[in-house]
Amino acid sequence: MSALAKRTPLAEIEPFDRRWRRMMESFGMTPFWMSSEAMPAADVFETDGEVVVQVEAPGYEPGEIEVEVHDHQLVVKGERKEEETKEEKTFRLHERLERRFERRFELPAEVDVEHLKAEFAKGVLEIHMPKADQPKPRKIPIGVKP
Repeated sequence: MSALAKRTPLAEIEPFDRRWRRMMESFGMTPFWMSSEAMPAADVFETDGEVVVQVEAPGYEPGEIEVEVHDHQLVVKGERKEEETKEEKTFRLHERLERRFERRFELPAEVDVEHLKAEFAKGVLEIHMPKADQPKPRKIPIGVKP
């Protein structure tokens, strides 16, 4: 009895799929079924002194992630390029493609955007945003017009 060869149904179209994706990307386009956009999971929580945003980014290096503040929004972007090799490979399975993500978080008014701090460990980006000192309530005297 001969041994059965393991066969993946889509293996025959994978070279075409790869060429098609590269052609589309050369025009700055990605078909929706090949989208490399990902929406990483995130947690946002608050303590007495700060607001903390945690974003999962497994497989990314710190240099592949950007953190920006625009119009009181925290913007977290990541981009991981597909490994480019000069030798041609025949993949049996190819799921680790180029990936991009972008998450936007509305910042509360009390956050001090000038003193944000970001740390990356074990595939999780953690952004600490201290709360700005809030002015204490005060009474305003009302004058009388003559």
